[in-house]
Amino acid sequence: MLLQRATRGNVASPTATLRGCMRWLSVMNSSEDMSAPEIVAQGGAALGEGPVWVAREQALYWVDIKVPLIWRWLWSSGKTDQWRPPWRIGAIAPRAGGGFVAATEAGFAWVDLEQGRFELIGNPEADLPGNRFNDGKVDRSGCFWAGTMDDAEEAATGALYRLDPTLTWQCIDRGYRVTNGPTFSPDGTILYHTDSALRTVYRFPVMAGDALGAREAFLRFDEGEGFPDGMTTDAQGCLWIAFWDGGCVRRFSPDGAPLQCLELPVQRPTSCTFGGPDLDHLFVTSARVGLDEALLAKQPLAGSLFVVQPGVRGLEQPLFAA
Repeated sequence: MLLQRATRGNVASPTATLRGCMRWLSVMNSSEDMSAPEIVAQGGAALGEGPVWVAREQALYWVDIKVPLIWRWLWSSGKTDQWRPPWRIGAIAPRAGGGFVAATEAGFAWVDLEQGRFELIGNPEADLPGNRFNDGKVDRSGCFWAGTMDDAEEAATGALYRLDPTLTWQCIDRGYRVTNGPTFSPDGTILYHTDSALRTVYRFPVMAGDALGAREAFLRFDEGEGFPDGMTTDAQGCLWIAFWDGGCVRRFSPDGAPLQCLELPVQRPTSCTFGGPDLDHLFVTSARVGLDEALLAKQPLAGSLFVVQPGVRGLEQPLFAA
């Protein structure tokens, strides 16, 4: 890998958005085992999201929801590629049959980039034209979990769905404004899901048959800490959460204790995932959307894809079993 070191410089986020990270740094591990962030792909993404490591290609995929684009970065060469899908895509996940399953503004879909195939599976919310899918992940059973949201980020019309390998779906939970996550504990018995607008990460027990138990608030954050956005789980069962308008990614133990804080040279980190041949690199997406020219001038790396070596490993990405 040939990467460029990213320096924080003068990130022009409001003081309140960074106050949270500074406060948390005072109680977190100083992260001596964590490397400084480096640039994988510089700038450009309006709303970079949904990073996913694809082991069979040794590649990192992510999306730019607003454009829309699908990006790929190859570990061996550092080469990047991009494709323009016919709809805005919030998340993709590799499938056992090749290609990807996707959560899009038009519903669930198949994506085969090599064949140029983009095909809708179905839309659980055809009656809610103001909604779109946002984030999604595959569980250990090979099911694809994805959340919807009001595209205007005003109404609590979002829901969490599970798409089974039979291509049937179920609505699992409702009442979200901006869904993010989900992610799972290493043994698959806990699902974490976020309503970013409420600054709350929820925790659900996963029951037999992939049913969920009662939802409970797991983490809540103050206004000055930014908004919890996309997240992932490491092999120790800890959560890594990107903080929109918080300028950082934070790590929390399975019981919710703050452990580490990774500062980034951008105001709007959006999501993160583990990758690399040994799953010991943490990739972080970010966004430029909503930042005016003055802010962008002070954080030219906004919209970049970053990577760090955090000193822990992630979990293998399950394949959608269809």
